[in-house]
Amino acid sequence: MSGSKSLHDRIARTVREIPRSGIRDFFDIVSTRKDVISLGIGEPDFVTPWHIRDAAARALDRGQTSYTSNMGLLSLRRSISRYVKQKSGVHYSPEDEVLITVGVSEGLDLAVRALVEPGDEVLYHEPSYVSYNPIVQFAYGVPVAVPTRKENGFRLTREELEAAVTPKSKLLLLNYPNNPTGAALSQQEVEDVAAFAIAHDLIVLTDEIYDELTYERDHFSIISVPGMRERTIYLHGFSKAWAMTGWRMGFTCAPPELTEAMMKIHQYTMLCAPILSQEAAREALEHCAEDVAHMKQEYMQRRNFMRASFKQMGIDCVEPAGAFYAFVDVSRFGLSAHQFALDLLEAENVAVVPGTAFGSCGEGFIRCSYATSMDRITLAMERMARFVKTL
Repeated sequence: MSGSKSLHDRIARTVREIPRSGIRDFFDIVSTRKDVISLGIGEPDFVTPWHIRDAAARALDRGQTSYTSNMGLLSLRRSISRYVKQKSGVHYSPEDEVLITVGVSEGLDLAVRALVEPGDEVLYHEPSYVSYNPIVQFAYGVPVAVPTRKENGFRLTREELEAAVTPKSKLLLLNYPNNPTGAALSQQEVEDVAAFAIAHDLIVLTDEIYDELTYERDHFSIISVPGMRERTIYLHGFSKAWAMTGWRMGFTCAPPELTEAMMKIHQYTMLCAPILSQEAAREALEHCAEDVAHMKQEYMQRRNFMRASFKQMGIDCVEPAGAFYAFVDVSRFGLSAHQFALDLLEAENVAVVPGTAFGSCGEGFIRCSYATSMDRITLAMERMARFVKTL
């Protein structure tokens, strides 16, 4: 029809203007090649432990195929409450302060949509997980990136936050241990960030999906700081430490008013998380500590090997304190992060993620995941060493 808008023009402007994920775009290129060693995707190479899978199979055999309540199985919420209390010393009521979500990503989306109104600013630190900025934009908020620096191990400081806060700031989004840098905060650094949030009356969203995977010291959560429980939404899930990515299981812990607001969105969109995944998650929390410890030990050995390999290549790599990523400085080779990754893929069939996928301050860095087998990491390091000798 003459004068009608194209389908492209009918798409919401916010959606049109947000770029595709830099990780996914790069791995579209990777998918065109054969026999690639991938250090790119942040997915454990471990299969979900057998007894977790068996718990889901037994639930299926019992005919547990129905919806659950919007909040999730009460038995799982009770397990989560006990788990969080053991980890942080903070108690959340399973009845009205714990919500089961479809992965941490849904929990983050619910939290942002429940709190952000058009024009509200959300502070988050970069380099950051690729979803943070777009989720804020989808809620018509204003994402405000707070750059962190290699010289400080990519740890967020109060000084950096003070330079970014404005009267429009409403939320602070944290992710430590961090994807993509592997950085983790000390207790004092967490307390400094908490003092900042209290001083500026901010709500904190803390994504602690990697809290089981720290190597030099135990993780300290911001919800453990006095005065923070009532202004924090705690986000966690099962994908990483329990090797349950495909089960899509997450949860939030927050005061009743915030939980109710998130649940209201959840009940009209997701309704509930899959019941079999919820049964599997309960088994993971109650009987999987040894499996998690084993996987963590494997990750630490891989981390140490990868770090030593980069040192032998003369490449600077900030020591990862948590998660399963190394954020590697390749700036001295005179290539952009994207070009370095493309050339490495072309020359040696090794896939890494350009640091710019995680924000502009990731320029000059690549992210290498050690959530793959030692044999493949060893071969990838040999190929990368051969590649950098040509630069």
